Amino acid sequence: MEDTIRKMTENDWSNVYAIYKQGMETNLATFSVEEITYDEFSEERLPEGRFVYETKDKKIAGWTTLKQSYDIPEYYGVCEVSIYVDEKFRGKGIATSLLNHLIAYSEKAGIWMLEADIFANNKGSIAVHEKCGFRKVGYREKMGRDQFGTWRDAVLLERRSKIVGVD
Repeated sequence: MEDTIRKMTENDWSNVYAIYKQGMETNLATFSVEEITYDEFSEERLPEGRFVYETKDKKIAGWTTLKQSYDIPEYYGVCEVSIYVDEKFRGKGIATSLLNHLIAYSEKAGIWMLEADIFANNKGSIAVHEKCGFRKVGYREKMGRDQFGTWRDAVLLERRSKIVGVD
């Protein structure tokens, strides 16, 4: 049996949350540090575009989701990407596989732009996004304070579809 990328289910929550918590602990991935429930997680994200990377031995190695970037109907084709990989599986191409899978899905769903807001010192995540066709479009100084009260800068990246919204 091969590694697979499949739809995330509520049954995946404990594994998804464990990986999310790793991201919190690195202080590279999110401002969030509070524990959240599956319902809270689910409420923030679109029901579509939730995927997990499952190894052949049934371990969840990473996940990705989409968030609606704007509440304005004309912008419903613009979504923010979240992508997290378990620390035991980093450097194996899983983030690239997940992101490429999400890109293909998003275009089938009519999404014309994906955004990523990444801490400026998260060089690995920036590199993966650029490898998958994202480009830097902005630098946000002092975007917010982290759990230690330190101001954090962020890099804004976007990927325009070459097949959706090109007319």
